[in-house]
Amino acid sequence: MPKFVVEADGGSRGNPGPAGYGAVVIDAVTGETLAEAAEYIGIATNNVAEYKGLIAGLKAARTLDPAADVHVRMDSKLVVEQMSGRWKIKHPDMKPLAAEAARILPAGQVRYEWIPREKNKHADRLANEAMDAGKKGKQWEPSRSTAELGARARSAAAPAPQGPPGDAAAGAAKARAALAAASPAVPEQAAPPVGWGSADLGTPATFVLLRHGETVLTPEKRFSGSGGSDPALSAVGRRQAGAVATALAARGTIEAVVSSPLLRCRETADAVATRLGLEVSVEDGLRETDFGAWEGMTFAEVRERYADDLSAWLASPDVAPTGGGESFASVTTRVAATRDALLGRYAGRTVLVVTHVTPVKTLVRLALGAPPESLFRMELSAASLSAVAYYADGNASLRLLNDTSHLR
Repeated sequence: MPKFVVEADGGSRGNPGPAGYGAVVIDAVTGETLAEAAEYIGIATNNVAEYKGLIAGLKAARTLDPAADVHVRMDSKLVVEQMSGRWKIKHPDMKPLAAEAARILPAGQVRYEWIPREKNKHADRLANEAMDAGKKGKQWEPSRSTAELGARARSAAAPAPQGPPGDAAAGAAKARAALAAASPAVPEQAAPPVGWGSADLGTPATFVLLRHGETVLTPEKRFSGSGGSDPALSAVGRRQAGAVATALAARGTIEAVVSSPLLRCRETADAVATRLGLEVSVEDGLRETDFGAWEGMTFAEVRERYADDLSAWLASPDVAPTGGGESFASVTTRVAATRDALLGRYAGRTVLVVTHVTPVKTLVRLALGAPPESLFRMELSAASLSAVAYYADGNASLRLLNDTSHLR
């Protein structure tokens, strides 16, 4: 009986957003690529795209040999656990897709394994090629694929992460470097939309993004989200808030102030708003990620106690921290909805948005159309300023990132 490895992946740039999948069938003995499949599927979620990638991979394997023993390898813990029967399938969009995948080959011929994202580069690249083609109004063409070549070129092992992603600590830098080494190259960008750079789109709405000042947890490099102790600013953090208030008062461009409901942000926002003579509007959608059982722990402590959960979380934006925290995909949905509401309220105005590491990076990532792993490639210091301008035609422009000149 022949033995095949099926590697599959799917992605959505927005979740939901423009989505595509990729799948590859490999000879388990020789390592030879036997078949590739990819498709742009329109607007869908990450999970739908992942399931469609699995279905395409299983169908390709069945076409090659319906009697083959198939080893499915995916970096989606959700799909692997649901198809293995260990997790219930509750979402109505997932049930028919899981049922379709289960019908393709007899259950006894298929087994599932979760793998880290860096080991699923071939399928990931195919999915990105499909989404790139869809962005240009086309479908993926096998003759133009570089997935196999790219996967081989990026196969060097990455160092183990050492710090919490999203913080400005040295440990976080190592985590970002590890994921950067394991991630695919940035897809070739399509030409700018018609009218970009030439049409008069009016005054954009500009979000000046301010990360709150330090708390006692910040220098200790501990996970501090919306599910923890809600610490206040430390003495250092209060001085940082004062410094940024002075800098923004000198610029004289801020017209409104909105803040996360968490105490460290409200204290930072109040310091600036008082100096500017403005009121603070609190927006629940700007709160930090809920890190579940990891709240208050260092990255090293999480790695020691929850190694498998941490690896899964680092590998997929759909995986939540241990104990019922929020996945990055969930945070993205929340932050994007808050962004859209604020844009409707503050069209053409400059607004100070006081929030946390993950929301700031998510807004930057969405503005750039960058993949989820880009969250691990940005430095964002306490009390730093970033800025994104949003235009009437839907385009966004990153104007500033991690400015700390006011703190020096």
